[in-house]
Amino acid sequence: MRGVGSVVLGLVLAVPASAQDSVPPVDEGIRVGITYAPGVRPRLLVLPGVALDSVRAVLGRDLDYSDRFDLLSVGNDPASTGPINYGLYAALGAQYGVEVVAAGASVNIRLHDFARAEVTNEQRFAFSPFDSPQFRMEVHRAADEVVRWVTGTPGIAASRILFVGAGRLYRIDSDGGDIAALTSSQEKALSPVWAPNGASFAYTRFDEGRGSILIRSVDGGGPTTVPSTTAGLNYAAAFAPDGRSLAFTRSGESGTDIHVVNIADRCCVRRLTVGRYADNLSPTFSPDGNRIAFVSTRAGPPQIYAMAADGTDQELLVPFDFGVSGSSNGPEWSPDGASVTFHRDVDRRPQIFVVDVASRRARQLTSSGRNTDPTWAPDGRHIAFVSDRSGRRQLWIIDTETGRVRQLSTPTFTRLPAWSRRLVLTAAGSP
Repeated sequence: MRGVGSVVLGLVLAVPASAQDSVPPVDEGIRVGITYAPGVRPRLLVLPGVALDSVRAVLGRDLDYSDRFDLLSVGNDPASTGPINYGLYAALGAQYGVEVVAAGASVNIRLHDFARAEVTNEQRFAFSPFDSPQFRMEVHRAADEVVRWVTGTPGIAASRILFVGAGRLYRIDSDGGDIAALTSSQEKALSPVWAPNGASFAYTRFDEGRGSILIRSVDGGGPTTVPSTTAGLNYAAAFAPDGRSLAFTRSGESGTDIHVVNIADRCCVRRLTVGRYADNLSPTFSPDGNRIAFVSTRAGPPQIYAMAADGTDQELLVPFDFGVSGSSNGPEWSPDGASVTFHRDVDRRPQIFVVDVASRRARQLTSSGRNTDPTWAPDGRHIAFVSDRSGRRQLWIIDTETGRVRQLSTPTFTRLPAWSRRLVLTAAGSP
C-alpha cells in the first residue's frame, strides 16, 4: 500500500469545491457555452514518488492546462515505494494516475486505470538534465502523449507562442515558461508567424520606413529575406500549409493588397486582391490550402472576407451585425478548418470571436477589457490573445469549450501572438 495516510489526507481536487464537476473559476467577463455535461472529464492525478520532482511538476501543469481533466492533487510521500492501492484511489474518486519512475538513464511514465486496477499505457522517455535547454520541451512532449493515452488526441504542451514586445520578437512555452528573445533590441520586428513544420518563422523587419519579410530558423541561424519584399511595406505574412508559398500584405502608393510569393523557388510574386480604394490585408490560409480569409474595407469598416487561394471567389465570411458591433480584424483559420477566430469591436472595445465557417454564425468569447489578435493552439480548442484586463497588454489563453482563462506573464507589453503547431525535437534537441 503506497502512503495511505498521506493520500487520504492529501487527495483533493485541484479546483475549488464549487467547481469540482466543471473547471476552475472562469473570468467573469467570459461568455462561452459549455459544450459537455459537468463531471464527464476524467479525474486524474500525478502520483508521488522518489526524486524526479521537476518532471512531475511540469507534467502536472501540462495536464492541467490541457483542460481535458479534473486534476487532483495528492499529499507527497516520497518514501513510499510499495504497490499502488488501486481501491483506495478509486474510492476517493480518481479514475487515472500518472506514475513517473526512474529507469536507469531514462524515465518510465505509466498510466494507471484505477477502476480496472492495471497499467494501461507505459513508455520510456529519455530526458535531458533538468537545467538543460531541452528538458522542458521533452517533458511537454511526454505530457502530450499522456493526454493522448486518455483522450485519443495529444495535448498542446509541446508548442510555443511567438509575440512582439517593445519591437522585439519573443517566444514562450504554452505553459508560460522558457521565455526568450529571438531578435535584438536594435531590430524593430512585427507580425511573426510560424512555418508549418515549426522549424522556422517569418516576420517583418522595419528599416527606414520600409518593411521586409524575413524567414529565420529557430536554431538561431541567420535570417533570409523573402524575394520581392525589400521595397515598400510588407507585413502580416501567412505560410501556406505546404510551406512552399507565403501570402502577405503589401502597402504602397497603389493601396494595400494581399500578395503571394513562391518561397520554395524564390520567385513569382502575384497580387490576389485589387484595392479599388479599399484596403485588403491580414491573410490566413485554411488548413487544406484552398481558401484564404482576410480583412477588407471594401464595404466600409474592416470586415472578414474569404477567397480562393488564387484570389477568385471573394465573399464576405462573417456577416455584419449593424448597430451591434464595428470593425473586425486579425483573422486566423482553425487547425481543423471549421472555424475562423478574429477580434471585433463591441461597444468600442475589441473582443474575441469565433465564426463557424459552414453556418457563418459568430460567437463572442470575451467581454472583459480589450482583447485582440487571437491565435489558435494546435488542438483547435484553445486560443491565445492579447488583453489589457490585468492593467497592461499581456498574453492570455482561453479554452473555448469550458471558458477557462489563464495568463502568460511577459516582461513587456505584448502584441501579435502566433501559436505554433506541435513541435518535433530535432536530432540536436531543438524544436
